[in-house]
Amino acid sequence: MDRQKQRMTLTAAAMLVPLMAACGSEKADSGSGSVGAERPITGVRWSVDSVTADGRTQQAPAGAHVTIDKGRAEGSFGCNNFSAEATVDGDRVRLGRTMATEMACENKPMAFEKTLARAFSDQELKAKVDDDRLTLTTGRGDTVRLTEAKDAPLAGTKWTVTTPKADGRAHLTFDEKKGTVSGRLGCNKVNAKATVSDGHITLGPPATTRMMCEDSLMAAEKTLLRLFDGKPKYRVDHQTLTLTSENGTSVRAVAER
Repeated sequence: MDRQKQRMTLTAAAMLVPLMAACGSEKADSGSGSVGAERPITGVRWSVDSVTADGRTQQAPAGAHVTIDKGRAEGSFGCNNFSAEATVDGDRVRLGRTMATEMACENKPMAFEKTLARAFSDQELKAKVDDDRLTLTTGRGDTVRLTEAKDAPLAGTKWTVTTPKADGRAHLTFDEKKGTVSGRLGCNKVNAKATVSDGHITLGPPATTRMMCEDSLMAAEKTLLRLFDGKPKYRVDHQTLTLTSENGTSVRAVAER
């Protein structure tokens, strides 16, 4: 394994490990999802902005987030994913049985992860909502600041394809005004008509360049080309776009920051 790109991942069977001993035997439910008279905090994906602990504020890495819904809190510390039982009661959020993956990620602030993990580990937090911002405060005074995450717009976003794998070289951009999609299939450039309606995108026949690349890229291109001259379904979930063609081909892409 290339140690410069080391990423240690546990097996699926041991994916989650306890952060701290589970507290009590209380049952978790989704609660009212409200914070006093303010807007609900459940069912919302909250991006973590920063954590303040022991008088020091640390900025969150991209990807740190949490969603509280149906008696569960799930999200990412930035590198590692976590989940916990969650109860929302008025302006109190109680977390219990917090579990997290154990990975070492390159170029991720692991010190931040430890601080955020401590804030989200088996305890009660006080919640305060101000428009699209949420503040969670622990009993010891640690503060987590979050902002409601918005879905990336389909049109105008550069979507980098992650499935099939194309080494980050495949991408698509939809232009709503022109009614087109353009980009790269991994090796060759592509352009086509694209009309969005009712959760589907009607794609015209693709116009492509005619270069030859390594086999892996050409295989990815063949998969992506199955989307065209058809009407695939699309779904945007935060920063992820999923396209599913009528023949069952599924393509995933992430919004490029």
